[in-house]
Amino acid sequence: MTHFKPGSSLARSPKQIQSVGKPLNKSLSSLRALATSSRRVNDAFLSPSEPLAPIGEAEDDLEIHSLLRKTGQRIKIPDIDEERFEPAINDVPASEPSTSKPSGCPVYVMLPLDTVWVVERDGRKESVLKKERSLEIALHTLKQAGVEGVMVDVWWGIAERAGPRAYDFSAYKRLFYKVAAAGLKVQAVMSFHAAGGNVGDTCKISLPKWVLEVGEQNPDIYYTDKSGHRNKECLSLGCDNEAIFWGRNPVQMYVDFVGAFSDKFQHLFGPVLTEITVGLGPAGELRYPSYPEGDGRWRFPGVGEFQCYDKYMLADLKAKADALGHPEWGLSSPHDAGHYNSSSWETGFFASEGGSWSSPYGHFFLGWYSGLLLQHAERVLGAAAEVVNKPGRPRIMKIAREETEGHTVYEFQPACKVGMKLAGVHWWFKSRSHAAENTAGYYTTKDRDGYEPIMALLQHLGAVLSFTCVEMRDCEHPPEGRCSPQALLQHIIDSAEAYGIPLAGENALQRYDDYAFERIAESAFGRNARAGRLEQVTFLRMGNLMFDNWDAFSRFLERMPVARRIPVSICRYSSKPAAQLRQQMLRPPAAAPDSPHLHVYNCGEQVRSPTSALCVPA
Repeated sequence: MTHFKPGSSLARSPKQIQSVGKPLNKSLSSLRALATSSRRVNDAFLSPSEPLAPIGEAEDDLEIHSLLRKTGQRIKIPDIDEERFEPAINDVPASEPSTSKPSGCPVYVMLPLDTVWVVERDGRKESVLKKERSLEIALHTLKQAGVEGVMVDVWWGIAERAGPRAYDFSAYKRLFYKVAAAGLKVQAVMSFHAAGGNVGDTCKISLPKWVLEVGEQNPDIYYTDKSGHRNKECLSLGCDNEAIFWGRNPVQMYVDFVGAFSDKFQHLFGPVLTEITVGLGPAGELRYPSYPEGDGRWRFPGVGEFQCYDKYMLADLKAKADALGHPEWGLSSPHDAGHYNSSSWETGFFASEGGSWSSPYGHFFLGWYSGLLLQHAERVLGAAAEVVNKPGRPRIMKIAREETEGHTVYEFQPACKVGMKLAGVHWWFKSRSHAAENTAGYYTTKDRDGYEPIMALLQHLGAVLSFTCVEMRDCEHPPEGRCSPQALLQHIIDSAEAYGIPLAGENALQRYDDYAFERIAESAFGRNARAGRLEQVTFLRMGNLMFDNWDAFSRFLERMPVARRIPVSICRYSSKPAAQLRQQMLRPPAAAPDSPHLHVYNCGEQVRSPTSALCVPA
């Protein structure tokens, strides 16, 4: 993957940004309308002869600023009072809901990995926004081009770096307000993993130091392979219930972090902050680190290796095998499963014909291995959903339906969704044993769907899903790897549709060729009117390459318009003024008064009124 490089510019040279110039000028010109905002504005006029004002120690004189000087553009950017900021929502006329699927698909853009960074000033460390002025310009440019929102990593190693429960979300607060001022939305990823170990990572962000100190004394907190290699990208699920981190276990640490974040930003839930994606493993995905390409141990399309050799997982394996009366099954992972770079047919375990994956032992081990992963997701995501959606958080209306005697029932849902990520492990998908998916923890074979239990869990929790490889085609991969990203993605889309799970898609590689964009659009809109589709596309990633290929990216955005963009806090079923509805919709639900016509529930609340007007407890 290609990511934004620390210290590099958003656009590298006037020659390189030539293709960006016209669309960018057009976008920046359209930003002049912001001058009529009721808020105070900063006049960011850059004259050709005027030097740039200091932008901070983390900011360079970027080429995008040079472009503004040459064109003499005058940009109006809102100056926000961060202590009193409230997201602005435009009043829109009420309208009846459409029963048809929307004709467009909203596009989010991933921000650089190091958008928030830690610097040392006056002997103390503090979090800052890197290249803040350029980031602000880029956000407004994205909005004018038709982007719906941005995805940003909220790094555990940055926000809780000082010590247990010592949270610092100050730079993220500033970022979210700048995103909101640009008219964009935010999908925040709770990144409980480290950056720097995956291909394309261009910065290093470790786990919190106080967590690493525990690992120095007890290395079994990390995933471990059969060679004894410890993967320090994230904590092993084996220690989920071990209270060895200053009196807390990992699940409690994750949930406390999500809860603190939600408490800090719940006033942005809905209009600005639309989803909290909970990291559940390496790269933030629900999986084992079975294909660690970053350190050279794995190369595509190797089957990968099982990651179950920390003492906690081995103890659990032994206990489960002993309980079945097969102690010999509890000693290790399959001895004949090959190594990281084996082909499926080279192993005794994953061979399509006669492989022990289909034996009673194979069923036991793969069921145990994938079962722990599912239990990990249920523990962490379930607890996170409770704190994000606890009573008192903002709610929005989900549906209104007419009942007998002139009653109307209004059903509410959380204003901010909770979600998770799945990896697009598409190599060996066409084989009978699905080797790479199984080492990653998705127990899938020709006779078993390993994704169905995950979908059922998401349905139970009311969570949403993000999935990768939406830009890939089967023909782009070597036939010996038995790859099928298209079939895998379609299977996930169909499964999500069957379980009613909102599904978002991400590109795994940063590409700007029309062939890739065509595939993304095809993935987003489904094969036909009745087929499942993506509810959102998230594009990786804002940075040099995006602005160097701005023409191509702009053409892609034109193919993905959203037909109706009605603010989430506006009720489409009532004739009440939008301002009045906005106040009611964003007000946390309270206990229902003594009325036979009014009912409020904690989850998926329903409000019953004897009239067609929205009725929310005062």
